[in-house]
Amino acid sequence: MSELNIVLVNPEIPQNTGNIARTCAATGARLHIILPMGFAIDDKKLKRAGLDYWHHLDLTYYDSLDDFFKKNDGSYYYFTTKGENLYSDVEYPDKCYLFFGRETKGLPEDLLFKNKKNCVRLPMRGPIRSLNLSNSVAIGVYEVLRQWNFPELKNKGSLTQFNWEDAE
Repeated sequence: MSELNIVLVNPEIPQNTGNIARTCAATGARLHIILPMGFAIDDKKLKRAGLDYWHHLDLTYYDSLDDFFKKNDGSYYYFTTKGENLYSDVEYPDKCYLFFGRETKGLPEDLLFKNKKNCVRLPMRGPIRSLNLSNSVAIGVYEVLRQWNFPELKNKGSLTQFNWEDAE
């Protein structure tokens, strides 16, 4: 079984974290949250964005980045607008960790500076500062899963009132 890990460093917006939790639940990715967060887990906005999927999550909280690094080992990739490498040019190994920073500031620059070769970016047009955090996580998750041939995911849908075989 392949293992993908998503790390949120100090998330601030409950709707984003809820959407990311839903993406993790739908794909089997493990979610790691570095405290502090800018909201409480019982926030109404979080509930609307995905809390009903919370029981499907493999979720761990950490008091700090140091706490996280003491307890986890693997290949780390830092998604940042400051990165020079395209996210799609990386070959992501099993048990990798995709890091995403807070909505207002991103990941700490000292962390990025120490890990330049593992900093990746999503390309976008000039005046746009960044994509929404939950969209960025979804893009990263699905790129890794695409490279892994979508392990253990349902790859074929079905209609509820019709049979695909009867379609022209």
